[in-house]
Amino acid sequence: MTTQQSFTRHDITFPSGDSNCAGWLYLPTGVTSPPVVILGHGLGAVREMRLDAFAERFAQAGIAAVAFTYRHFGDSGGHPRQLLSIKRQLADWDAAIAYVKARTDVDRTRIAVWGSSFGGGHVITVASRHPELRAAVSQCPFTDGLASALALGPVASLKVLPVVARDLAARGRGKPPVMVPIAATPGSSALMNAPDALPGYQALQPPGTTFRNEVAARVIPTILTYRPGRAAKKIAMPILFCVSDTDSVTPPAQTLRYARTAPKGEIKRYGAGHFDFYTGETFEVLVRDQIEFLTRQLKPAAAASAP
Repeated sequence: MTTQQSFTRHDITFPSGDSNCAGWLYLPTGVTSPPVVILGHGLGAVREMRLDAFAERFAQAGIAAVAFTYRHFGDSGGHPRQLLSIKRQLADWDAAIAYVKARTDVDRTRIAVWGSSFGGGHVITVASRHPELRAAVSQCPFTDGLASALALGPVASLKVLPVVARDLAARGRGKPPVMVPIAATPGSSALMNAPDALPGYQALQPPGTTFRNEVAARVIPTILTYRPGRAAKKIAMPILFCVSDTDSVTPPAQTLRYARTAPKGEIKRYGAGHFDFYTGETFEVLVRDQIEFLTRQLKPAAAASAP
């Protein structure tokens, strides 16, 4: 039986590009130089949307955690607001790793990365570029833009094209971005319109959240061509893929094909849907599996006994 450790949470910011990312640092109480896991979220999501739940459990297991919000979203910097740039978000991951490496209260040689949904795709890319990392966790990951577009359906995909054109024109004229919803009801023009997408996003929002259900439409062509799953075969460290067998957003068949190419990959499959991963019994099962994996890879020490 594992004894839960207490922890402290600190508000942090770290520089990234021309601005900064806001985040939380969780430090296990009574642990000297703990290993650390860095957590990033999915499409347009902010860390208040249940990243804290995962980070708290990791900290209770003796693993420090940094949960951050990408630039242009939430309380992080960056203008224009609600700009989803794959290149900038990957740079935010690099900045988060650099921030952790500069700290003296964690073990900079035992770092893992954890991402969910779109962030799960980013983690695959980041892990392939940072062989010094000890481990990675990719949860219900976005691995292939074309596969996700096909899951959305060709009619729904075509609906967003006029909005993309208007946003690209606005950018050319120096005007504010034209937005498209991140999640909406089936048949709507949005990045995600599966039946569980809108209620799934709404269920993750605590009171007073900084989340806005919209992004600049110009990101859509880059999402379609983003295929982070291809980098799985280049990942040197152990990586755990947590896959939803009924995923409506990131098709599991394509994800599993990519996951099987990771040299040190481990795959866990779950019968719950994409948005069920964050709450309830599915969350409990998932976080236990992830703690077991991270404990094996990072080897956190037990907390010092209280005097």
